[in-house]
Amino acid sequence: MISERKTAAIVGYEKNALNYITALEAVGVRPVTTLSPAEAAACDGLLLPGGGDMDPARFGEEDRGSRDIDPALDAAQLAALDAFVKTGRKPVLGICRGHQVVNVYFGGGLIQDLPTAESHMAHDHADSVHPARNEPGSVLYRLYGRSMTVNSAHHQALAAMGRDLRAAAWAPDGVVEAAEHVSLPILTVQFHPERMAFRFARPDTADGRAVFEWFKSML
Repeated sequence: MISERKTAAIVGYEKNALNYITALEAVGVRPVTTLSPAEAAACDGLLLPGGGDMDPARFGEEDRGSRDIDPALDAAQLAALDAFVKTGRKPVLGICRGHQVVNVYFGGGLIQDLPTAESHMAHDHADSVHPARNEPGSVLYRLYGRSMTVNSAHHQALAAMGRDLRAAAWAPDGVVEAAEHVSLPILTVQFHPERMAFRFARPDTADGRAVFEWFKSML
């Protein structure tokens, strides 16, 4: 008897989810793109994708340079994440915006507009590229070793870390490039592994496939 493929919810808009869908399918996971927290909670894993900025009110600040705010998306992603956290066992992968959503959920903050944003933002529709230093013992350290090169397309970053989260990788300017929960299967990355893998694999960065293989292994 062939077992059914594991499922992963992508909580976001389908029109923006193609690269995440492609990456999950490439490692044998069935993606479910939804804005319904209940539908997401029925899946085996949760992927919080990249996108616009969170409403600063979510972390107790006024707007100081946030862009493309979507309160409805904030609410859907936070509710889905809450359902997964409460199970204590289902994995969560946060990417770019998703990295930030997880930190805010756990009570952390965000830098709304990095002073070093030029080195992290995409230019002419192409991601920036920079090195990252991985914390020994972290998921990324196990996957890639002490250092790696990643892509970059953001102007915000983690500020104070949320409770029970630990920084797991850093850019040269100190931006937190990855975070992990101390006890739950939650990994978040500021970079875009879906644009570093499969048909988007590039010679100037690490292969992002390993991140999705890790996620699959946790389902």
